[in-house]
Amino acid sequence: MASTRPESREAYRHQHDPEKIAARLEQGPESLYLKDFVYGAIDGAVTTFAVVAGVAGAGLSAGGIIILGFANLIADGFSMAISNFLGTRAENQYRDQARRRELDEIHKWPQGEREEVKQIYARKGFDGELLEQVVEVLTQDKQRWVDVMLQEEHGMTLAGHDARRAGLATFVAFVLVGLIPLLPYVANWMGWLTVARPLLWSSALTSVAFFSVGAMKGRFVNQSRLVSGIETLAIGGAAAMLAYGVGILLEGVAV
Repeated sequence: MASTRPESREAYRHQHDPEKIAARLEQGPESLYLKDFVYGAIDGAVTTFAVVAGVAGAGLSAGGIIILGFANLIADGFSMAISNFLGTRAENQYRDQARRRELDEIHKWPQGEREEVKQIYARKGFDGELLEQVVEVLTQDKQRWVDVMLQEEHGMTLAGHDARRAGLATFVAFVLVGLIPLLPYVANWMGWLTVARPLLWSSALTSVAFFSVGAMKGRFVNQSRLVSGIETLAIGGAAAMLAYGVGILLEGVAV
């Protein structure tokens, strides 16, 4: 993946070698599943810790925390993965449908589609003979013509995400990070070690998970890792405190 961080003038010169540019353009844009991973990781930590905090706040047993926590981990993780898969696939299908529609319009009413291209590029500042040349070049090839319409008229990207990889990234992140709040309770239950205050340790581990996911996101989007980590920690912590508060309020119901 190409770096998003500022680099030296020499590094930019090296990256813009004509052969390197041609290779990048030939390869096409890469699919980055950062959104899917961060989405799954944060929601996995939030929802699982919400279960832990809510059940602990209600005064239920550690066994109940483990059962409900793992039920949430698998069921909600699968649900999110399927939802992301279906949503990503729907976007891809919509793009394909729009491409077929534009091809049909070009075939049946090309003069109207040329006028659309002309007005689009007129808005970009082209005029006179240059505008006519641009329209002529872009409409000589139907696939290029359709690409222009998808990007400029519909505001779509030309490359779509792999729906299966998007769903898998969400599920893996949800399960891996969502497991962290349960670790102290699982350790006690399995007899690996004795954790005297599992909720406190669960809170600490979850906080580290929130911060780590935020810091990782900051690295990719060229944001301060500290700022991004604290931001994610604050959002996740708010959700956790809300769940714990609900558990305390409903403590009598569970008795």
